[in-house]
Amino acid sequence: LFSTVATLGSLHKYKNNLCFHFTDIDNSGYVSDYELQDLFKEASLPLPGYKVREIAEKIIAVTDSNKDGRINFEEFVSIIQELKSKDVSKSFRKSINKKQGITAIGGTSSISTEGTQHSYSEEEKVAFVKWINKALQDDPDCKHLLPMNPSDASLFKSLADGILLCKMINFSQPDTIDERAINKKKLTPFTISENLNLALNSASAIGCTVVNIGSQDLQEGKPHLVLGLLWQIIKAGLFADIEISRNEALIALLNEGEELDQLMKLSPEELLLRWVNYHLANAGWQKISNFSQDIKDSRAYYHLLNQIAPKGDGFDELPINIDFSGFHDKNDLRRAEYMLQQADKLGCRQFVTPADVVAGNPKLNLAFVANLFNTHPALHKPDNSSYDLNLLEGESKEERTFRNWMNSLGVSPYVNHLYSDLSDALIIFQLYDMTRVPVNWNHVNKPPYPLLGGNMRKIENCNYAVELGKTKAKFSLVGIAGHDLNEGNPTLTLALVWQLMRRYTLNVLSDLGEGEKVNDEIIIKWVNQTLANANKKTSITSFKDKSISTSLPVLDLIDAIAPKAVRPEMVKREDLSYEDKLNNAKYAISVARKIGARIYALPDDLVEVKPKMVMTVFACLMGRGLNKVK
Repeated sequence: LFSTVATLGSLHKYKNNLCFHFTDIDNSGYVSDYELQDLFKEASLPLPGYKVREIAEKIIAVTDSNKDGRINFEEFVSIIQELKSKDVSKSFRKSINKKQGITAIGGTSSISTEGTQHSYSEEEKVAFVKWINKALQDDPDCKHLLPMNPSDASLFKSLADGILLCKMINFSQPDTIDERAINKKKLTPFTISENLNLALNSASAIGCTVVNIGSQDLQEGKPHLVLGLLWQIIKAGLFADIEISRNEALIALLNEGEELDQLMKLSPEELLLRWVNYHLANAGWQKISNFSQDIKDSRAYYHLLNQIAPKGDGFDELPINIDFSGFHDKNDLRRAEYMLQQADKLGCRQFVTPADVVAGNPKLNLAFVANLFNTHPALHKPDNSSYDLNLLEGESKEERTFRNWMNSLGVSPYVNHLYSDLSDALIIFQLYDMTRVPVNWNHVNKPPYPLLGGNMRKIENCNYAVELGKTKAKFSLVGIAGHDLNEGNPTLTLALVWQLMRRYTLNVLSDLGEGEKVNDEIIIKWVNQTLANANKKTSITSFKDKSISTSLPVLDLIDAIAPKAVRPEMVKREDLSYEDKLNNAKYAISVARKIGARIYALPDDLVEVKPKMVMTVFACLMGRGLNKVK
């Protein structure tokens, strides 16, 4: 971070005011992670989206003097100026160390020979430890690790064998990992590494960005990487039901004159803000616009708790009274403590301390509110049934798989809704970049878009995306036009997204094969040859082969690539019911991830023999096999 920004600071092209306005593309008065990405490209330091987000978060953590969670001109200038000098750069590092709640650890950077420091938040560590202790307190496999002490470094040691991480992934997204694949007893460095591979590849499959984390990093307990991954896993669980198709009572949050499809485009964070303001309006209290500056005095929280606390109306429901006696306390910290005592009555004191509330820690306050929503939403689905029920179907498993794949690669912004979030094609351009399709970013319109003519700019982007797909990527895009992407036509959008995922997968194989082009025929031939060489009786004729529904060809291939990875007693081979096939598929996918294959497909894809996803499974295993040979 420091050497990168210092390099930028030393480029005379970006002098203070000019630098800021050059970076602040949308003239909002603030610099976003998207605009930072453009700046890094201009400075010949192109970085992927997830890296830029990390840098933005760290700049904000250190220089955000007014604590509004954004980088304004003064803050931007201060960091550029301070980092011009090596002496100041060193003192700047020290100032981070002194900053309350920030712990710094030494490291080295490929950009700088001086060495860099990674900082992590002590508050986050404490919050995550308490959450994990509570979530897994009854799990017998975690008894040797829990409870962890929030005030020391036990979190980083406890995650080192991979068991806790696997358990937390399943806590957030149930059934992601087949428990039978987790190594739990007589652990060795090899079986620990397998557990960590399983955790990382499974985290990737639920949409966590893990491209900059390896199993060795987790084994060494590198705090900034551990906390970054944990936050993504915890957030995935907290946000899982903050979606209208899973919780129709959210329809109650519709504004006057607003269409349901507009509400459905909101991110979980935006829905949470809407939910808080819905209850604040009912309480006659002013709205909030963020989970940092606006909640520091705890007063909005008091009113929220009072609105959502059980009133004793339901069957066997006891009323919970929210005590407002601390509401007028003149001391912010004391007021926050009194408020949290009330939250504790609802069983929701997790994630924040009084200091976190008063400091306006946006991440932890977001988690606090999400937990409140999940426990006491206090919403009732409107009686009006005039809504389009097709809108409430939710995403298909295929759509979720594609979305998780994109997010795991670190695209920015995060994709919450596959079609509406791709409507300006910015995500598609990033995926083109990652799949080596050259994008001329000067041809791309960037947000925010003007109210007048804004959608036209998005359509221009979509037209360019289709043109690139046809001319540069050589995709089959017959009958697909820019407006189809812009309007979120499911069939045509998925046709493009699938070809992107296929290209990405085949690129990995091509790299391992030293540039040789790979196609379906080559993958099938390799699979059958590998199975034959290992004296396996299974084989496949195509990715539509009905025998794939048993998952036996997949399990045999895993055994051929990594002997002893598959435990024979876990696999059923004869007289398979649908349940048996599903159990085989769950086990096959988890073991494949455990041996290092980054598989996004779901067990149902194997049982139902969905050729596209089946191809990715065999391609990923081929990649793992070729990697082993190399």
